[in-house]
Amino acid sequence: MTTWLSPHFSLEELIITEHREFDNLPPPEVRAILLATAQQMELVRHALGDRPISVSSGYRCPALNAAVGSSPGSAHITGHAVDFCCLTLGDPLEVAKVLEHAEVAFDQLIHEFGRWVHVSFDPRMRGERLTIDRQGVRAGLLPIR
Repeated sequence: MTTWLSPHFSLEELIITEHREFDNLPPPEVRAILLATAQQMELVRHALGDRPISVSSGYRCPALNAAVGSSPGSAHITGHAVDFCCLTLGDPLEVAKVLEHAEVAFDQLIHEFGRWVHVSFDPRMRGERLTIDRQGVRAGLLPIR
């Protein structure tokens, strides 16, 4: 049975992982955050012309987060972050650039490795725009080198 958090995003979609050795079920306090994150993702989807979004990563339990090499302070651990693509709009840089100018508040908007967009709704809401690639972390939404 699918647990819908919003019209287009389910709990299962926001916790899925290919790493089956981890129990990635979120505790109740994170489920509440995922509900809010799903609502924010509806705004993202709308800003992208109501095109389908493919989520590759949402919530990650701390062990899974460490296993994939992510930062210990990652917003994925709290349920505030989603990595996704919107292939019907364009490549990740194009998607990030649309969101950069949309009326969607975010903490971080990151163009990662030219493969996906990371958006975080961490309560700090810093509005950071970053690119991560083999060169490291750079300010702004930039092409991958």
